[in-house]
Formats: sequence, structure tokens, C-alpha cells
Amino acid sequence: MSILHAKGDIGGWALQGQDLGFAYPGAAPTFEHIDIGVRPREIVALLGGSGCGKSTLLRVLAGLQAPSSGTLTFLDAPLTAPSPHSALVFQQASLLPWLNVTANVGFGLDFSRQPKIARIAHDQRVQAAIDAVGLAGSERRYPAALSGGMAQRVALARALARQPALLFADEPFSALDAITRADMQTLLVDVVHRWHSAVLLVTHDIDEAILVADRIVLMGGQPGRIMHEWQVELPRPRLAEAQAIGALRLEILAALHGVRAAA
Repeated sequence: MSILHAKGDIGGWALQGQDLGFAYPGAAPTFEHIDIGVRPREIVALLGGSGCGKSTLLRVLAGLQAPSSGTLTFLDAPLTAPSPHSALVFQQASLLPWLNVTANVGFGLDFSRQPKIARIAHDQRVQAAIDAVGLAGSERRYPAALSGGMAQRVALARALARQPALLFADEPFSALDAITRADMQTLLVDVVHRWHSAVLLVTHDIDEAILVADRIVLMGGQPGRIMHEWQVELPRPRLAEAQAIGALRLEILAALHGVRAAA
């Protein structure tokens, strides 16, 4: 059953993909028959094992690659290219080493595809993003002087400075140590709620999906398909809900094993 229609609500989507498929030329489909959506201010975790096509799906949803089939709309308009109203954060912070924190956060705001803003608004937006990720006082530091966690905070601030309606995040914390990763997960939830952005987070980490997401979508199979979906209604902070987290984790693990057994 289509995830978009199963809930009886096909309106109010920030991002909506229907019957999406993708295949590289001359190759078998990477994924097919994908129905997926993200509501405004919603955090959706796209969960799945390696090789199921979730990162490719994210690139298609972000407009970086055209789907081979299906339709894709963003903010009620067809999406055929990356939108200035979305932003991306990847596993690597990819900061420019010759720019300090302020310049890295503001990089790209003046590109031609971005909405034109006055210089004072530009500077205010950059500083607000730096403050939001807890890097006030580090504006003049260069990437070589930043820890891995600080570099990812800069990458998140750079995305937030665009004031995106939707933030795409492709395993942005997987290279961090466990403590820093937990801090970044909490930060992500906090800043997107305060900045009223929606998020599509690609992850292979079940615990991360449970702690961060409002909704978890499981992708699996070859070619990849959407296999299961869970609405996560646990109160925050979720670490206090150990029993409920454990039960949901077991349910997701069972679904993952079922997907792999059927492959």
C-alpha cells in the first residue's frame, strides 16, 4: 500500500514523491515504486541496510539526480533541480580550509540560485546559524582547528543559514564518536524544531532513527522499495523511554530481518 495514501492524508506535504524509480543506464533498477513524503516541520528517518538505494533516493529527492520514473514535487511545485529552499548535510563536513567558520557558514548564500538578500541580512542570518549550533565565539577559527563534532556543527549551520524548508541529511553523524554523535542528534532535533525546518535523515542506525525521527521509513530489497513505516510518538527526551525504545527497536530489527530473508 502506498505510504502517502495509507494515512488518508495526501495534502500538506513539503516533499512528495510518487511511484519513483531510478536506474543507471544499462543497469538494473536501484529502486522502484517508491512513494514517500515529508510533512512541514517533520523529521523523517529513511532507514535501511547498505546497498538498498537509500542514498540514491535522497539524491533524487533533493533534485541532484532525475528519477527514471515517477513524479516529485517540493512545496507544491514539480522538482527538476536542487531547490534554494532546501539544504544538504553529508557525512563529511566538506568545509573549505581557507575560510573561517563565519565564511564557511555563509558560503553559497550569494550564489545566483539563492534568493537575493542584503548584506546586513546575510550577516545576521550567518551569525544566527552559528549561535544556533553552539559555536558563538568560534567565528574566526579555521577548519584545521576544529574537532570533528565542531566541523559538523559548522556544516549544519551552513545548511541552516539558507533557512531551508527541508534539510536533507545523509548519515551526517556516522563518522563521529558515540558521545559527539549523541550531542549532534540532540542538536539536530533542537535546531530544526526552533527553525521550523523539515528533515529527511538517511541512516542505517536504528537507535539514531528512534531518537531523532517523528516517523521512520524502512527501505529494503533489490531493487529498493519502502517496506515498513512507524510513527514515533514517544515524548522527548526519548532516552527516558528505555522500555518503549527497546520494544520499537526489536520491532524494527524483526522487520529488517524479514526484509533480508525475503531478498
